[in-house]
Amino acid sequence: MYILLTIGGAALVGALLGLLGSGGSILTVPVLVYVLGHHDKSAIAESLAIVGCLAAVGAIPYARLHQVDWRSAWLFGIPGMLGTYAGAWLALFVSGALQLVLFAAVMLLAAWLMFRSAQLDRRNLTTTVVSRTPESPHRHPAWQIIVEGIAVGILTGLVGVGGGFLIVPALVLLGGLPMRLAVGTSLVVIGLKSSAGFAKYWWSQQAMHLSFDWSVIAWFIVIGAVGLFFGEHFSRRANQRLLKQGFAAFLVAMGVFVMWQEIPHLFAVPSTAQGPVVAAQSIQ
Repeated sequence: MYILLTIGGAALVGALLGLLGSGGSILTVPVLVYVLGHHDKSAIAESLAIVGCLAAVGAIPYARLHQVDWRSAWLFGIPGMLGTYAGAWLALFVSGALQLVLFAAVMLLAAWLMFRSAQLDRRNLTTTVVSRTPESPHRHPAWQIIVEGIAVGILTGLVGVGGGFLIVPALVLLGGLPMRLAVGTSLVVIGLKSSAGFAKYWWSQQAMHLSFDWSVIAWFIVIGAVGLFFGEHFSRRANQRLLKQGFAAFLVAMGVFVMWQEIPHLFAVPSTAQGPVVAAQSIQ
């Protein structure tokens, strides 16, 4: 049963990532924690390994079609790696419950952005229209992209999400990229940031008392990659607006569920903890 749940969760994560271009990886942590029963901090670290590998796999077809803007990838990705490393370092000082509450807030933010995107689609301000804009629209100053990369990186390291739902709009609005080029570039950025975050968790595993289930990580990467390519295939026929609305509603439900589960633990931490790491261990 455990293997079936792992395969099902990995396929769902990959398929959603392929269907929407971003957002599917935000389900990795809930699946690992609430379906497979992994410890919260371990799940966040494992999520970074899974998301990073899936993003790298997903970036391959974009790179082959020359739909990755490498300048923006490095300009956004290198500061993002530093931010992700810093976010993973901050995780040493906060409880797993707080990380999951922040994660739930990110889910609600992602839901709002997807609802908003669906409404823009209805008004014909779709990604297709954006992709037909000139190839060299106005780019914002490099420092704005760098600051955005650091901020999204900190969020990635702290809560274990790739952040594609924030990176893609930033690359379009700040980097001046067409939508499809922004999606391909964001996958490269996610791969870079996630690898840096997982490296920090790996180096801090003794301090955080982490253990990684490598078999689950491998299943998620392999099955998730298959689901990703199937999702990309079906995304050409699917109604993107309805997909975004449905997934946004699901994210709202999941975000509320995670908060309902974790907020009682959050308030229980001060009375039981002897330190930040012990607090994280005592949550589950």
